[in-house]
Amino acid sequence: MEDARIVELYWERDEAAIAESSAKYGGYCYQIAFRILALREDAEECVGDTWLRAWEAMPPSRPGRLDTFLGKITRNLSLDRWRALRAQKRWQGQAELALTELGDCLPASGGVEQEVEAAALAESLNRFLESLPQEKRVLFVRRYWYLCSVEELAAWSGRRRGTVSAALFRLRQDLQEHLEREGFTL
Repeated sequence: MEDARIVELYWERDEAAIAESSAKYGGYCYQIAFRILALREDAEECVGDTWLRAWEAMPPSRPGRLDTFLGKITRNLSLDRWRALRAQKRWQGQAELALTELGDCLPASGGVEQEVEAAALAESLNRFLESLPQEKRVLFVRRYWYLCSVEELAAWSGRRRGTVSAALFRLRQDLQEHLEREGFTL
């Protein structure tokens, strides 16, 4: 079924929207959740919660890209669950390693200005990503958005693990330099 029709089902409050979303994007959302959580049961629960959040968000939202909309919901739910599991010392996923790698490149959050600074940072990150060649941009997004392991990235790119690690290191350095040029304090 086409995404536009699935969105219409949500707007019509037709429960078939959930079944269609699950059939078309269940595997995609599960992969996002599992990469973050590494626990099948938690990943499945986050995917189930994704359909509920989508149901609550439409209307009023009418996403232009349903896959991105559902993926973002799944990712946010999974990161919330990851934080809770991490606090309980049960975490086993890729998220901490990937987020630690980026920690040295990104400014610390805090205070009243956090929202304004977050928006400016998002715009700066988008400019940085737009400046990269497609392969480097995809590598960066797969690692730091989808939280793919270095081994998965090596298999995807056909390169050795060390080559991928070095490329990611250089990308983080480039990001840090970009952010410093744009006035972000690291």
